[in-house]
Amino acid sequence: MMKEGGTRNEILYMLKVEAPLTVSEMAEKLGITEMAIRRHLNTLEAENLIYGKQFRQSMGRPTKRYYLTSDAEEVFPKSYQSFTLDLLKDIEEEGGEHKVDRLFKRRMKRITDQYDATFSNLTLEERVSKLAEIQDRKGYMVKWKKLEDGSYELIEYNCPISQVADQYHQACDCELGWFKNLLETDVTRLECKAKGGQNCIYHVKQQTKE
Repeated sequence: MMKEGGTRNEILYMLKVEAPLTVSEMAEKLGITEMAIRRHLNTLEAENLIYGKQFRQSMGRPTKRYYLTSDAEEVFPKSYQSFTLDLLKDIEEEGGEHKVDRLFKRRMKRITDQYDATFSNLTLEERVSKLAEIQDRKGYMVKWKKLEDGSYELIEYNCPISQVADQYHQACDCELGWFKNLLETDVTRLECKAKGGQNCIYHVKQQTKE
């Protein structure tokens, strides 16, 4: 999320509301040198937050104007969770809690179907590792380890949907459900952030030999 202050953020904000802008236009608006602007632009381009396009002019050399990339959208504040909560509340008010339950069960099935092929023909340890990788990419800050008895412990240190999970524990049940489906073994949640725990901790039972 974008923080207040700093030339870097001022440039991003300007491009958000006034793009496209040239170096000289940005320098004039911020009251700093063009050289200073270019230093920041070089960094922002390297981070894939902005890009420049050359424009021909009726007279003189082409001029370069700058825009934000799609990646830069993540720099600015978002309200995804409040929007999702509003939708869930509307669904609950219109159709009752069972409608919300059905919605999360459909989500559990969709996620299972989405990753089913990815998890096929993997060992349990490979499945746990793949699951941790997927959740880590989603922002859950995951670590896992194999325990002495051959089972596994998976810890999520962050919950990107905490506001939703705090009010709708069906989100937690959905997560546990697709964990079980994809790992194809018993999974127990030992601790849950939405229910007052420090982290979300899962115990993954060693698969029984057939």
